[in-house]
Amino acid sequence: MNVPPFTKEFIEKLSRKYPTPFHIYDEKSIRENVRKLFDVFSRVQGFKEYFAVKANPNPYILEILAQEGCGADCSSMAELIIAEAVGVKRENIMFSSNDTPAEEFKKANELGAIINFDDISHIPFFEEKVGSLPEIACLRYNPGSLKKGNIIIGNPEEAKYGFTRPQLFEGYKMLKNKGVKRFGLHAMVASNELDPAYFVETFEILADVMLEISKEVGIAFEFINIGGGIGIPYKPDDKPVDINFVANGIEQIYNLKIKKFNPTLKIVMEAGRMIIGPYDWLITQVRHKKNTYKQYIGTDACMANLMRPGMYGAYHHITILGKENAPLSQVYDVTGSLCENNDKFAINRKLPEIEIDDLLAIHDAGAHGHGMGFNYNGKLRSAELLLQEDGSVREIRRAETLEDYFVTLDYPGLIN
Repeated sequence: MNVPPFTKEFIEKLSRKYPTPFHIYDEKSIRENVRKLFDVFSRVQGFKEYFAVKANPNPYILEILAQEGCGADCSSMAELIIAEAVGVKRENIMFSSNDTPAEEFKKANELGAIINFDDISHIPFFEEKVGSLPEIACLRYNPGSLKKGNIIIGNPEEAKYGFTRPQLFEGYKMLKNKGVKRFGLHAMVASNELDPAYFVETFEILADVMLEISKEVGIAFEFINIGGGIGIPYKPDDKPVDINFVANGIEQIYNLKIKKFNPTLKIVMEAGRMIIGPYDWLITQVRHKKNTYKQYIGTDACMANLMRPGMYGAYHHITILGKENAPLSQVYDVTGSLCENNDKFAINRKLPEIEIDDLLAIHDAGAHGHGMGFNYNGKLRSAELLLQEDGSVREIRRAETLEDYFVTLDYPGLIN
């Protein structure tokens, strides 16, 4: 597990300025992690990382990643606007969406982003609503029974995403006949996957179908996007994905199957979780202790601040600041105040003895953490802070207020 880069005393002082709960990111580790990814994949032809903005749609985070050479994988209007504001331009944006409204296709096209079509019907829809197809286009492949999914996305045959194999051939013929000159191929069939062989297998499936399409349709591909989905070790006994294994496997398949026919093909990915996930902690303070049929620790955070444990039953490690080396002498459910019984950060978790006002650091909250927040029960989303490389702290998103919650309501007596 990543040891938090701060002490109890540091957080106590910080919380006097920024009340808990809040997210705090470690800039130094984020930059080091991205540099490691680029270094490992430097052996892979034309490698590029399009950061999955959905994992963490904070422009300050995207700005850091853009400085390190990342592009942006966007899936909505808001994400496109964030990328544009940060200065990520043109083909450094990959637009991968589904059930896409016309205005989002228009915005992506205006920005010069690479459009990754999710369905064959979206090609004529784009023409009708936006106009001529762009010079470069990509299609998302759903390999069906060829590939097993996982619990977060589901099995490919049951997933709403992508083209079937026959539709791919039809789709590329359609693109070619309509004047598209440059082509990409994409697949994304798992999320938070820890088996490195999974990603090598995905690349081989894409490589095989790409070569068949090239031959039958008569087109040359510019890139293969192997998607994201690289998991992180949320549990103490989880092993991180061996990205050297992934890079080596891709390189071997590239040299064996592709290099002879398409020596300039580029390999790109859209990792999100493995880029940012381990380098953010949700800081929350203990508000109540309850002892009924179980021992409950009530915190000032809730699912609005970190949804994954309640939504997926996901494990997030918890450090009791100042008690890092204390014995795990108690068994607790760690909860929030939402009126839902799944509003729990931990169930039957062995932890040190916890007291009211203790500070908890909930690990690995950087991906699909703050960005999945919501306002059910009138709960307000927390601030996001950045622990900068020089040790100073910058607020990169303020906490929501009741004024924010009521701002869209025109009703007498409410704050607006």
